[in-house]
Amino acid sequence: MPRQPDPLARPLDHLAELAGSAGHGERPALVLRERTLNHNQLRQRVAVLAGWLAQMVPEKGARVASWAAKGELTCILPLAAARAGLVHVPVNPLLKRAQAAHILADSGAKLLIGTGSRLASLEPGDLPAGCAALGEGEALAAADAAALALGPSQADPADLAAILYTSGSTGKPKGVMLSHANMWLGAVSVADYLGLAADDVTLAVLPLSFDYGQNQLLSTWYAGGCVVPLDFLFPKDVAKACAKHGVTTLAAVPPLWVQLTEIDWPEEARAPLRRLTNSGGALTVDLVRSLRGMFPQAQLFPMYGLTEAFRSTYLDPELVDSHATSMGKAIPFAEILVMDDAGNVAADNEEGELVHCGPLVAQGYWQDPVRTAERFKPAPSASTYGGIAVWSGDRVRRDADGLLYFAGRRDAMIKSAGNRISPQEIEDAAIATGLAAEAVALGVADARLGQAVHLVVRGIEDEAARAELPRLLQRELPNFMQPQHIHWRNAMPLNPNGKIDRTALQVELDKEFAQ
Repeated sequence: MPRQPDPLARPLDHLAELAGSAGHGERPALVLRERTLNHNQLRQRVAVLAGWLAQMVPEKGARVASWAAKGELTCILPLAAARAGLVHVPVNPLLKRAQAAHILADSGAKLLIGTGSRLASLEPGDLPAGCAALGEGEALAAADAAALALGPSQADPADLAAILYTSGSTGKPKGVMLSHANMWLGAVSVADYLGLAADDVTLAVLPLSFDYGQNQLLSTWYAGGCVVPLDFLFPKDVAKACAKHGVTTLAAVPPLWVQLTEIDWPEEARAPLRRLTNSGGALTVDLVRSLRGMFPQAQLFPMYGLTEAFRSTYLDPELVDSHATSMGKAIPFAEILVMDDAGNVAADNEEGELVHCGPLVAQGYWQDPVRTAERFKPAPSASTYGGIAVWSGDRVRRDADGLLYFAGRRDAMIKSAGNRISPQEIEDAAIATGLAAEAVALGVADARLGQAVHLVVRGIEDEAARAELPRLLQRELPNFMQPQHIHWRNAMPLNPNGKIDRTALQVELDKEFAQ
């Protein structure tokens, strides 16, 4: 598919060189549990890991997967793999064995580096043929022993750099293909509109397997700043880390913001914060008020994005109080059009589909031309970028001032706690237990999660056997996919075509659990 070239794009691994060339080499870049790396040391670590990877997996364009918590490996691998001419496939550490095995097989990974306990959970046949598996400590030690440092690559910015797996409304997760240019320009864009600087400290609480999470690293390093990766158990851990490290930038999703507004924040945790950023779901007016009240000195950046185009819009912090429910306007390097059902640019205040054009648009879905063709299409004639655009499936409207407002989704995706969840993946897991003849997973509005997962099941009537279903789902699905409620039915409602009437079930649950 034709790509939109951009003269500002560079090979992704060049991010490791920027701070040194700008005179910030001695500034802290990455705060690990055992030590802190400055930017010069970060550059060296990227070079050494890249040299070892190139030796381990000499085939250019081969996929290297990671399945581990935040640490040195998961933070530097995106740049090291890019420098070695490889494609990084980060696996969400929250996923269970079955989901990880699907990603490894679908991507055709040649190397998996992960936490020992996660690797131990894999069963025979989970690794693709020819795929090696190493513990993260073993891999880093091997890289140090090899001492084969690679200098900055001369990769074509249009080359594939990463495959990020995201749930779709149907079926297994699909891999979104991101080029060096996609990720480089995403870092430049976010650093620009957030106003990141070399003295900024970003607390990376979001999973590094998501584009929003990875950009915490890339945009901060582009600006010469410092990243503190954190895997936390309790919201108070976030506040403690903010106080300890003088955090200036905190990114989260709405359910986490709710939890963070329910704890006490000491002044030493609040005072350094300069900016709060939100994506993965809309902020409510009440939540905006809470955040503005707790952190009056910090700018609040509500944002909207989709993995297929990284990020699309942000709301100027100056407008947050007066336009709290707006998605804002296009970020740098993005062109956002609202298209009506007739294929024309929608009029002001008319609902239409959000279409994202420009060099942040991904390269499609990995080895899935059918689904790629459904979402990635030629840009509308009104586009100034042209090329291929991503048709989001999200319904929005644009007011007379150009501000965008979310209206709803066209598909059946569930968005819970900032995660995009495939209903079919939950339904398939329920049916595979043998306890459900039919299953329907739906998202129901929830004040803390955005949407809670509800599972409607027709199956056996034995109460003891029914009690097994949650336990079996707990074994097969990650925590964020677990149903909050399971509803057993003797029969499912049917529509005129004889199919399960999902709309009727949705209306029934929405009414029953109305807030």
